[in-house]
Amino acid sequence: MIEGLQAAYRRYEELSAQLSQLEAVADQARWRQMMKEYKELEPLSRHYLALRRAEEALAEARELLYSHDAELAAMAAQQKAEAEEAVARISEEARLLLLPHDPRDERSVIMELRAGTGGEEAALFAADLYRMYSLYAASRGWQTELMNAGETELGGFREVVFSVEGEKVFSRLKFESGIHRVQRVPVTDSQGKIQTSAVTVAVLPEADEVEITIDPRDLKIDTFRSSGAGGQHINKTESAIRITHLPTGLVVECQDERSQYKNKDRAMKILRSRLLQAAEQARNDSIAADRRRQVGSGDRSGRIRTYNFPQNRVTDHRIELTLYRLDAVLGGDLDLLVEPLLAHEQAEKLQSRENPA
Repeated sequence: MIEGLQAAYRRYEELSAQLSQLEAVADQARWRQMMKEYKELEPLSRHYLALRRAEEALAEARELLYSHDAELAAMAAQQKAEAEEAVARISEEARLLLLPHDPRDERSVIMELRAGTGGEEAALFAADLYRMYSLYAASRGWQTELMNAGETELGGFREVVFSVEGEKVFSRLKFESGIHRVQRVPVTDSQGKIQTSAVTVAVLPEADEVEITIDPRDLKIDTFRSSGAGGQHINKTESAIRITHLPTGLVVECQDERSQYKNKDRAMKILRSRLLQAAEQARNDSIAADRRRQVGSGDRSGRIRTYNFPQNRVTDHRIELTLYRLDAVLGGDLDLLVEPLLAHEQAEKLQSRENPA
């Protein structure tokens, strides 16, 4: 571990010297890449220096431990205990920092929510999840932007697509991909029976244009009038955009903006992210196959999480975590689930590193 920290510290110091030189700013792309690496190495460098100080304090305490001065020896024993605790704590923190991380963790994301089994009730729960993610993003200082939505008469969403931009968004929202199951009495049920419905969630890391090159000849672009629930027109101009990627058959629609240009820009952003995800997951698979792997079929099986309203209970089935704080989670306190999921991911990485197959 110490070798890894030393290497990170040396690289950090090297980058610090380079970034202080004016010529580094001349090449903006290179400067941004260097700054990104510099920020990533900063916590490792900080832990390396803290570990050195703690180890020096421990060595000093051990030297004084057997002093003939009883008072000095007692102080040394206390200093030794404190230094040992610091070394152990800093070493464990550094060990976690040195674990391999997903390069996509730093990215912003595009999220897609689709109502599955349950009809109108599933659509209403999709709206609840959209609100939950929006509140969670706001609590972390992230920016959300609605990109496309298919509303229902009662205010639900058959489909809603939105972006979340900010620092390390994918690292925390990647756990949301899958089938979310809800158990509650639908507003449309006069008999008060609990119904189980499902919503599928896809979390796509945003792709840069340089990562995914799209040949304009592979695109079929159509314009149409935006429409809301019940067929009511949002506006009377053909500002909505539908882009078909001919090689894959993937279709993306955006109609939330009144500007045709903005809708086209958003649709291309979604298209690039979907194509990037497919390329990363399986180079030879189609987009449809990749998306089925991520979110399933939208039925009630294969769920990752269950939200039970009568019991104010939420269960994440992947780590067998149950909380009776559903109201807080839906109110945007998603870290109640994300933090245990992150801890579980770190534990798995540590186990894999210490016990390689």
